[in-house]
Amino acid sequence: MKRFIVLLLLLVQYTLYSQVSSYNERPPVFFNCDSISIEAQQQCFNSQVHQFIYDNFKVPQKILDQNFKGEVSVIFEVNTEGQFKVVYTDAMYDELKEETTRVFGLFPTIKPGTYNGNPTFKQYSIAIKIPLVNKEIPRDNTSKSNEVTQLQEKAQREFDSINQNLTAFTNKVYSSQLNIPFTHSDYARFDSHMNMIGTNSHTAAKPFIYEDVSRYYDIEKEKEALKREARTWVEKKLWNEHLVELQGKDYWFTIDPILDLQVGRDTEADFGSTYNNTRGFLVQGGLGKKFNFYTSVFESQGRFANYVNTYAESLKAFGPDPAIIPGRGIAKRFKTNGYDYPVAEAYLSYSPVRFLNVQFGHGKNFIGDGYRSLLVSDVASPHPFLKLNTTFWKIKYTNTWMWLKDVRPEFTQDKAFLTKYMATHYLSWNVSKRFNLGLFESVLWTNSNDRGFDVNYLNPIIFYRAIEFETGQGAGNAVLGASAKYKWNNSINLYSQFILDEFSLSDVKGGERSWKNKFGYQLGVKYYNAFKVDNLLLQFEYNRIRPYTYSHNTVLNYGHNNQSMAHLWGANFSEVILIGRYHYKRWFADAKLIFGVRGLDFNDGTDSFSYGGDIYRDYSDRPFDTGVEVGQGIKTNTFNGNIQAGYLINPASNLKIFTDITFRNFNPEAETTTVFNSNTVWFNLGIRTDLFNWYFDF
Repeated sequence: MKRFIVLLLLLVQYTLYSQVSSYNERPPVFFNCDSISIEAQQQCFNSQVHQFIYDNFKVPQKILDQNFKGEVSVIFEVNTEGQFKVVYTDAMYDELKEETTRVFGLFPTIKPGTYNGNPTFKQYSIAIKIPLVNKEIPRDNTSKSNEVTQLQEKAQREFDSINQNLTAFTNKVYSSQLNIPFTHSDYARFDSHMNMIGTNSHTAAKPFIYEDVSRYYDIEKEKEALKREARTWVEKKLWNEHLVELQGKDYWFTIDPILDLQVGRDTEADFGSTYNNTRGFLVQGGLGKKFNFYTSVFESQGRFANYVNTYAESLKAFGPDPAIIPGRGIAKRFKTNGYDYPVAEAYLSYSPVRFLNVQFGHGKNFIGDGYRSLLVSDVASPHPFLKLNTTFWKIKYTNTWMWLKDVRPEFTQDKAFLTKYMATHYLSWNVSKRFNLGLFESVLWTNSNDRGFDVNYLNPIIFYRAIEFETGQGAGNAVLGASAKYKWNNSINLYSQFILDEFSLSDVKGGERSWKNKFGYQLGVKYYNAFKVDNLLLQFEYNRIRPYTYSHNTVLNYGHNNQSMAHLWGANFSEVILIGRYHYKRWFADAKLIFGVRGLDFNDGTDSFSYGGDIYRDYSDRPFDTGVEVGQGIKTNTFNGNIQAGYLINPASNLKIFTDITFRNFNPEAETTTVFNSNTVWFNLGIRTDLFNWYFDF
C-alpha cells in the first residue's frame, strides 16, 4: 500500500495545483490572500505554502553532511476548520519525515475551502526539494509527458537511494531469532545465567535462539569486552568483525568464511598423519524484526584416527561411497585412507508473535541438559526439519517434525534411500523457581502402503501412542520420555532423563528381566563457578540404557543414516562422564573423561544373535527372552579421555585456534573381525570455526 501511494504521488507530479472548476468551489485562503481575486487565490495559496516551508524547514545536519539530494513527498489536507493535517509522507530518511510533520504543525489556521458556500476539506500533494528551493514550481498534473519524466527520474535514482539507505553496522544477531550455534563448550559460557533460581528459562530444547538467551545473559556485552585493539581494516576483520557486514533500514546480513584445518597423529595408525581440511562460507541475516535466515556450506576432506575411520566405514550406506562420517554425512574416497564429505546446513526462522517461533531447515536438534541426550541428540547427520517453539506462562512446548533416511541396502528401492519420518513433542514446565519437569513423546513411521507423511502426526497436541493404535500398531513406533531438573542453588543443578520404549510390568514383578523392558535413564549434576573459581564448570553424568531400547523389528528404529538419533552408543551400556570446562577472556580449556561398559554383538559364524546394542538389528534376533541385562554379548570396557585448550581468534565468527589430545582404550572380553582391542593416543592441532559438536567418544 505504501508503494502504491508513492507511485500515485509520482503520477500526480507532487503538485499543489487544485483546479477550481467553478466559482462554487473555492480553495483555502491565507489571510493575506483574502483581498485578491478568486481566480488568483489558488496561486496565492500555493505560494504561501511554499514560502512557509522554505522559511521554517530545517534540514538535519546529518543529511547536510552527506550532501543529500532528493525530495520529501507529502500528502496533506486543510480540514473544514482551516487546520493543516499531514496525511502521508515519504522520504529516504526518517529525520526528514519528522521535520516535515513538525513544519506542518506550525502552519496557522486559515479560512477553509468551501463548496457552494459550505466549508469543506481540501487535499493536496507536494514535493519538498532537498536542498530547499526558494521558488514556486507550479505543475499541471494533467501533463502526461511530465509524468513520465518524473517517474523516470525517480527510477534512475533508485540504485543510489539504496546505497544512501545503508547505516552503520550494529550487530542485530544478538537480539534476533537466529540459533546460537550449539557446541557444549560455548553453551557453558552462559549456562549458569540461564539456570539461576527464579529464572523462567527453559534449557532443554536446543539450540537456543539469541533473543531468548539475551533475557538472561548479555552476549553482545561479552563480545564487546573480548574485542582487541585494531587499527587497520585487516586487523578489525581478523580479530573483531565479520568479513562482510551490511545493514539497511529493514535488513542486515553478514558473511564469514568457514575453516576447519587440522593436522594430527594417531599412534595406533600406520598411514601417517591425520588431517581435516574444511573450507566454506556462512551467511546469516534478517529481514525486518521477525524473519531471519542462516546457511552454511562445507567442503571437506579428512582422514581421522584409525578407530574413527573404522567406525565411519561400518556406517557405510548403499552404493559406492565407502563411509558415513559420524555426525556429518556420506563420504566418498579421497586419496589414500581419506574421505571427501560435503555438508550444507540452513534454516529460516520466523516469529510471527512473541510466544511462537517457527523454523524450517536442514540441521540438527538436541533435547536435554546433559552432555548426552536419551531423547533427541545431535550425533547423527543433518536432516530436514520443521520446528515450532511455543512459550507462554511457565511452559515451553517444542514440536519437531523430521525427515530421516534408512540407507541400508536391503531397504533401498531403485537406488533411492528409504525415507522415514519422525515427530516429537517436548513440553517443559517450570513447576517452581527451582524445579522443572519435561514430558516427551516421539513416533517414527515410513512410506509403507503409500502412506507418505501421515497428517495424523501433524497435530501438535496429541498423544502419539493413541494414533499408533488408530493407524495400526505396526504402522509406527512410539517412544515416551521425561526429564527433570532441580536447582539446588545458583551453583549446583541436578538433572535427569528417562526414556521408555517398551515395558512389561508383569515381567518386572516376576524378576525375569524381560527383553520387553526397554528403557534407559540419565542422572547428572553441574557445579557452576566450582570452588569459587569464576567460569569453571564441573559436570558429572551417568547414563544407562537397557538392551533393545530404540530398536524395532522393521525399519522403524530410532536412527538416521545408520546413526542413532539419541545416544551415540545405541543401547545395552552404562557410562560415567566427568567434564570440566573453563574460560578466561579469549582463552578456553575443556577436559572430558568417559568410563563405560558396553555389550556388543559377535557377528561371526558361530553367533549371529542380536544382544541389544545395535539399534539397527531386528530385536526378533535375540538369543533369549528373559535374563536380559546391560552388558550382555561381548562385554567391553571402554575409556575415552580428551583434553583441549585454545584461543578465540574472532568472537564474531567464533574462529578458534586449538590443540587437543584424545586417549581411547577399547577392551572387549572377546575379539572378532569387527570387535577387537584398541589403544589409541591421538594428537591434534588446528584452527576451526566452531559451529557444531564433534563426537569422537564411541
